[in-house]
Amino acid sequence: MADLDSNTVKHELRFPMMENEEYQKAQNQEIIRGKEEGLDVSLYSNPEFNWLQMEQIRMGLKDKVDVSVYADPANNYETMRQIRISLYAGIDLIPYLRRGFADDDLEEIRLAVMNRLPIDQWLQDNMCAPQIHEIRIGLCEELDVSPYADIKYNWMQMQEIRLGLEKKLDVSVYAKVLFNHAQMREIRLGLEAGFDVSDYCTLIYSATDMREKRKAIISRKQTGATEKERNADRSSRKNRPIPADPYSKKEFSIFIEENGNKAYAHIPWVPGNVVTKEDIYHDLERRGIVFGIKQDAIDDLINRKRMNERVLIAEGIPAHKGKDGWFEWFVRLDLPRIPAPLPDGGVDYVNIEAFEMVDEGERIALYHRAQEGTTGKNIYGESIHAEGGVEMKPLRGVGFTIEPDGVTYTSKMNGKFEFVGGRINISNMLIVREDVTAVTGKLEVDGSVYVIGSIYSGGYIKATGDIIIEHNVETGRLIAGGNVMIKKGSCSKNDCFIDAGGEVSGSFFEAANINAGGNVKANYIMNSSINTMGRVIVSGSKGVLLGGTISAVKGVDTYNLGNRLHIKTILDVGRNGVYEKEQEEYEERREQLLSDLESLEQERSKMVVMSAAGAEVSEDLRRRIYGAIDVKMQELAEMDGEASKLVNQTEQNAKEPVCVRGRAHEGSMITINGIKYTLKGEVRRVVFKLRNKQVVMTAL
Repeated sequence: MADLDSNTVKHELRFPMMENEEYQKAQNQEIIRGKEEGLDVSLYSNPEFNWLQMEQIRMGLKDKVDVSVYADPANNYETMRQIRISLYAGIDLIPYLRRGFADDDLEEIRLAVMNRLPIDQWLQDNMCAPQIHEIRIGLCEELDVSPYADIKYNWMQMQEIRLGLEKKLDVSVYAKVLFNHAQMREIRLGLEAGFDVSDYCTLIYSATDMREKRKAIISRKQTGATEKERNADRSSRKNRPIPADPYSKKEFSIFIEENGNKAYAHIPWVPGNVVTKEDIYHDLERRGIVFGIKQDAIDDLINRKRMNERVLIAEGIPAHKGKDGWFEWFVRLDLPRIPAPLPDGGVDYVNIEAFEMVDEGERIALYHRAQEGTTGKNIYGESIHAEGGVEMKPLRGVGFTIEPDGVTYTSKMNGKFEFVGGRINISNMLIVREDVTAVTGKLEVDGSVYVIGSIYSGGYIKATGDIIIEHNVETGRLIAGGNVMIKKGSCSKNDCFIDAGGEVSGSFFEAANINAGGNVKANYIMNSSINTMGRVIVSGSKGVLLGGTISAVKGVDTYNLGNRLHIKTILDVGRNGVYEKEQEEYEERREQLLSDLESLEQERSKMVVMSAAGAEVSEDLRRRIYGAIDVKMQELAEMDGEASKLVNQTEQNAKEPVCVRGRAHEGSMITINGIKYTLKGEVRRVVFKLRNKQVVMTAL
């Protein structure tokens, strides 16, 4: 039963979007988009992922990278993005993630590794992105970064030392951790000007003092100041009184966080510790903090003597990324692809809206371009660059045009609108407002057909798209390149034939002959012959799969199987005749493709020989041959991918190929991958599966 419970849980987690109320609209949209793109959305169908994280996992799945290395709710959106991008370039960022690097840190590391810079030699744990950036820039410029590649320096100090190295200055004069970046800047500017900075290169001077000293040197040089004046200045400095109070202390700390965007003050409780507002302001000035100072917070800190607290005393304005580009839709994208449930657990095929119609020239969508970001400012008064929004790729598909403004999408025709897999498909749709019979004649349509009626007495419809029947089908033949939907169902005397490249669905099927490339779904199926590459699904507590032969490559999911009269019901799932026929057709198509490729490559070889012999070869012919080879190679890759996908899906579905949620009656015959089993008595809520080359039953 432990194995059973595990299987049950796995089954219940397949479509959490439909059942879990925690999902917000944006999360649901990412799951829907992933399903439309044919992705395994179970890898991110977890309410712990926000929609941005889901987007990064979906994009990785779409690009066929190993998303398992970053699909963890603990990794935020930007961390996932950097790992995903690194996978494209074959760069492994996971060791750095384990060391605690994330977000922008990983971007800087990725850029360094991509440019083959020896970043690992200088990388230290707990370094932030701006620090790594300064090291990376130094390595790019082939500087000796050893004077500043140390976590004891903040990124602004690193920048001042790097700028000095670029100017080939003796940075050892100011590469001291006790100098803040503003003091370093004043010393660096003095060295660049060729001054003797020893006059102010000392910790007793704040950055403001140093600036005044440097400007005084400039002024003296400009006015030709005498040596006597300089001596007088030194003497006055030497004799300047230094106040001291042996009975009081001034112990406090100012912490800079968020890359220079916030400053916190902390005054420890120490006997005799007396800190004034002037002390705080003086230290802020010494550190070069000039923007976003919170005077009320400093007053409150001192006046209310808030000891042993971290108090925010300065805060910059963060940069805000611009809004990404987005599409405004004027057609419905949320038509329910899954019919509404009925009280008994079945589904309502009758009232489902199957499609959206558009008119020629109708506006479908309007693209809103990405917006510029809002620049910020840190507490040092420096501007913080804001990223602009990301533009979306233009929509692709058929049946529409993009207006000259480049943002308005309009329909080229009156037809059926679909948006599947990120593509627009507007196709011709013939609407038949009467019943279709043999008298009506054959309907053959390049597009889809919607019959507001029924099919009787030998009606015939062939369409390259979908066929939708509002009422019933009795005697007739339906052939669709896409899906077939019969809202009320089909009842015949084995003279109803349905062939669909996609899915076939309806309220019921009695004595129908169905061949489908996708699933076959109904609320009950009786005495029918069904061959499908997909799965047969019978819903509802009254649903029954009774009589006939069902060949379904991906399995069967029904409420009841057979009945008390022991009517013979045959299920053949997995690698059956339908599967083998598909494989044979695949091999034939592949052999034909290889033959075409061989012919094209022979033509290419002839052109190479002719060119080598000096003969003139038409450039147009060369382009056509090479282009045809590329197209055939792409077709071959896609065909092999689909074949591999089919094998994998078959193996996956073999874990739970036949599921009966109600009763399975005696006389039902079940074949899985060619191994047969006949049910000897009635059982309830069971799964039929293969184990040790035998068909066995496990409780559901």
